[in-house]
Amino acid sequence: MIRVITLITDFGLKDAFVGIMKGVILKINPDVEIVDLSHGIAPQDIKEAAFILCSAYQYFPEQTIHVVVVDPGVGTKRRPILARSSSYFFVAPDNGVLGLIYQRERVSVYHITNSKYFLPNVSQTFQGRDIFAPVAAYLSLGISPEEMGAEITDYERGSFPVPRLRDNILWGEIVYIDHFGNLITNIHKEVFKKFVGSSKFLISIKDIYLKDISPHYLAVPNKEILAIWGSSNYLEICQSMGSAKMALGASVGDIIKIRRIR
Repeated sequence: MIRVITLITDFGLKDAFVGIMKGVILKINPDVEIVDLSHGIAPQDIKEAAFILCSAYQYFPEQTIHVVVVDPGVGTKRRPILARSSSYFFVAPDNGVLGLIYQRERVSVYHITNSKYFLPNVSQTFQGRDIFAPVAAYLSLGISPEEMGAEITDYERGSFPVPRLRDNILWGEIVYIDHFGNLITNIHKEVFKKFVGSSKFLISIKDIYLKDISPHYLAVPNKEILAIWGSSNYLEICQSMGSAKMALGASVGDIIKIRRIR
């Protein structure tokens, strides 16, 4: 079976970093398939990388190896880790970037210490090349996580905002802004429906108030703001044929409120 390795980094595409990681992987396993999930993560933005990973990992074949290198602590004492669920592997720094995976999946986590599976000279600044890429490649050849290092339980869980109910209002926030300027919130469809029930509702963000969820992006006139369920079933605030980020001057962390109307 041909294994798949996915890559998420904040390296961008100007420099050779991504290509070098792929070269390391292919030198160890020339038959592996490499998929670029994103190299446009904002520099050092662990939460953004966690969101992208969590929205994508389950669409890949079983035994896919997901590699995340968003690593502001590179060269420090932060640990390289490997997490294994029933269907996937995750290779990343122990900085909370796998936190949303831990919330969704039952995993075993290993501290990667066996230098046999590293490149010979490990850099203090490019461990994506020297540790994470070769470890992923050896995993794709069937090397077991137990060979990489000991299992641990004190890994970093991360801290991610969750919707809160206060004063009979569901409070959420923007957790990601995509390429189109759509504002993705942390309010999942199931959470929303449980809170609203059969009641009418009012969504408020900035000075915008919305009374319904639109079925698609063109359900309102051009440049109007709308709410929609995104592809991962999280509430999104969008602008028809435009950017909600630009229209509202929105940023990650901005608050969104849901009120029930009797």
